[in-house]
Amino acid sequence: PHVTEQDFADALASASGEISLYLHIPFCERICWYCGCNTGAANRQQRLVSYLDALHREIALVAALLPADARIGRIAFGGGSPNAIAPSDFTRLFDALAEQLPLDDPIVSIELDPRSLTEEWRPVLKAVGATHASLGVQTFAPHLQAAIGRIQPVEVIERSVALLRMAGITSLNFDLMYGLPGQTEEDLAETLDLASEMRANRIALFGYAHIPHLIPRQRQIDATALPDQWARFRMAAIGRHQLVGAGYQPVGFDHFALPGDPLAQAALSGRLRRNFQGFTEDQAPVLIGLGASAISSFPDLLVQNEKNSGRYRMMLSQNHLAPALGKRR
Repeated sequence: PHVTEQDFADALASASGEISLYLHIPFCERICWYCGCNTGAANRQQRLVSYLDALHREIALVAALLPADARIGRIAFGGGSPNAIAPSDFTRLFDALAEQLPLDDPIVSIELDPRSLTEEWRPVLKAVGATHASLGVQTFAPHLQAAIGRIQPVEVIERSVALLRMAGITSLNFDLMYGLPGQTEEDLAETLDLASEMRANRIALFGYAHIPHLIPRQRQIDATALPDQWARFRMAAIGRHQLVGAGYQPVGFDHFALPGDPLAQAALSGRLRRNFQGFTEDQAPVLIGLGASAISSFPDLLVQNEKNSGRYRMMLSQNHLAPALGKRR
């Protein structure tokens, strides 16, 4: 907590050269029971409006501090679900980035909830030049979807994949999970088969972490049905073996990518890095996080924004940057 707003401002003012951006949208149309992300239901329009207003203010404050030779080479939109906001609001947000920040033909990526990915998003993603996208799939097994509060038939995923490919997405990631309540090795194998058949360029295979004392929404999950530690380990091993057999390159300990994908190429060439978003091929020395709970990474400093979106909005309404915690490196 001793890292101050002035420390953050000083780091921004010295962030010359190549920079990446991360923008956090802490809203989802429906909240899944397992989720540990900093997100809330997008059921109150005024809350979304005021949050986006704060995000626009933060963009302006950061833009005013960056040195003249800064160049933004990557922009990642995460959450929550960025498609919990209206496509027109997303367009306005991207326009603000383009108008106020030194964009340098950036690689644009976005996390998406397939259940609320409508046709209106296709021209928007194409217009902003998005080439990377990540879909929250988790599992294709209907009984497991019911057990974690995320119902999405396979047809929904297939429709989303087709939409994204038509929008120009060349690197598509599926987030998948093992260790779910009632999950069997056969359930996992079938999900991995479907993911590879759909030719997801990347697959992140995460182990579900059941921590209801920290994430109250997980209390809706039947803890007695969770696989034990040995079963979880077998699922992780089976998943790795199956994906490698399907032609995926292992990346780190829980990511996989087809050989032609930039992430696989980075792993094979020794250029793989890891930030708070996960394994990445991004080589920029500075990552600036915008939005509630977003983390900025500088060579000598880490800074996390206020996690509570209400406090975040209040600080920005007073034209202050919103750091809550930091770490000198």
